[in-house]
Amino acid sequence: MQQQRSQPELVEGNLPVFVFPTELIFYADDQSTHKQVLTLYNPYEFALKFKVLCTTPNKYVVVDAAGAVKPLCCVDIVIRHRDVRSCHYDVIDKFRLQVSEQSQRKALGRKEIIATLLPSAKEQRKEVEEKRIKEHLTESVFLKEHMLYQTGIHGSPFEKVARQPWSQEDLSSSPTSDTHCSVTVENRNVSSGPSLLTVFLGIVCIAALMLPTLGEVESLVPLYFHLSVNQKLVAAYVLGLITMVILRI
Repeated sequence: MQQQRSQPELVEGNLPVFVFPTELIFYADDQSTHKQVLTLYNPYEFALKFKVLCTTPNKYVVVDAAGAVKPLCCVDIVIRHRDVRSCHYDVIDKFRLQVSEQSQRKALGRKEIIATLLPSAKEQRKEVEEKRIKEHLTESVFLKEHMLYQTGIHGSPFEKVARQPWSQEDLSSSPTSDTHCSVTVENRNVSSGPSLLTVFLGIVCIAALMLPTLGEVESLVPLYFHLSVNQKLVAAYVLGLITMVILRI
């Protein structure tokens, strides 16, 4: 007998919803912040439908407030603040993101996102960014563990989950345009400084420039260490290249 893999029972309201960020901060004098992006992740092996609700819909425009997310993919939801006035400063609004299975209507999970309009403040913006980074790290760790459980991948799940191409049929039926498949983590190598060979060549060039020029009579340095003008020009040119390489690192 063939044993089929059973799908876990989905209880209404108990499905974890992965969305980043969970807090939207708009600054009145910075128009670039009037447009925010929510990223909804689907680490499950089944497709999800989503719907975005708001306590004050007259203040915001939600692009693609309803749509679908493929398994192991994510979708970007654009939210624009259209009523930037001083009377709305420090007022906390709430968005509710509900998800459900495509074949069902009941909400399997939900998550609330806080939205606040603030005047420009550099220190305040720095605190918000630090809070978002910590929040994103915590969310990523939990999401990685969940994807490892769902897909059975051993190692780094975000690096091994392949991008799933969209077919023409999917593009015509999908209500969202800013959709992309699962997240990849880019490993950036941080430069540790100049190499030993570069430092050695620099020292040699400096020593060559300090040696006496060929033709100088009064010198304590032996004659075979005297360099010509052309040799010193080459040493100076190489030293300049090495200096440019070190400054770029």
